[in-house]
Amino acid sequence: MEITFMLIIGSYNELVVQRESTVGFYLNPKEEEVLLPFKYVPEGLKPGDTITVFVYTDSEDRPVATTLKPVAVVGEFAFMTVKDTASFGAFLDWGLEKDLLIPNSEMPSRFKKGEKHVVKVCLDEESDRVFATARIAQNCSRYMAGISEGQRVEALVYGITELGYQAVIDNSHCGMIYKNETFEKLALGDKISAYIHRIRDDSKIDLLLKKPGYASVSQSERKVMEILEGMGGFTSCHDKSSPEEIKKIFSMSKKEFKKTVGSLYKSRKIKILDNGIILT
Repeated sequence: MEITFMLIIGSYNELVVQRESTVGFYLNPKEEEVLLPFKYVPEGLKPGDTITVFVYTDSEDRPVATTLKPVAVVGEFAFMTVKDTASFGAFLDWGLEKDLLIPNSEMPSRFKKGEKHVVKVCLDEESDRVFATARIAQNCSRYMAGISEGQRVEALVYGITELGYQAVIDNSHCGMIYKNETFEKLALGDKISAYIHRIRDDSKIDLLLKKPGYASVSQSERKVMEILEGMGGFTSCHDKSSPEEIKKIFSMSKKEFKKTVGSLYKSRKIKILDNGIILT
């Protein structure tokens, strides 16, 4: 692996140990050296060794290295807890000894101690300070290169509205999961797998929790089978049941349930009775 000599602040760096001092080990040549304090030094480390560290700046804006792993690095989104507040912003727990600052200007509303919010980790290139922003939509990409309908993505729920759940897609784009197309209750900070359902002309992305089209039946089949097994192999819920009852038991729409039951019946995995369905 190629060794990085120019420090990348707010990210992981693979660096060479240059020398030992009274406070720790200095990594990288003199022009770009960074201190790894003794409390982070793994046993047996010596000059000439290569080590992967996270580099950020200390309270005096000097670069410092650590072997601790932050919740997220620059460019990534994460769900973090507010540890404390100040007149100029709030401090977030991101897994390091020095908390992550989110300035007042980067908060849509003032954060309170103990709250949890989805934020993006950013870098001020002038000062090399790492900070957070909760202005999620403004910091998502609007370029659709590499994004296509039907694509499976990882999503992080960052907002809940009357329409549905707002989510960050693959640490880059923003999308929406509509409540009328969702039969699972989601919460802020949930990480889920989803599928791109539609890319609108205004670059907004609609998501589904199930693969669009008939291919979603296989996922639904597994879910129905698992629930049936957990109920002893029988349920009085069937295709004539109310949408509310189906949603309560199977967390899916009546349309999806009927399609799934039909597929399971054709494959002879279930029998449809007058008073419900049963595993074969």
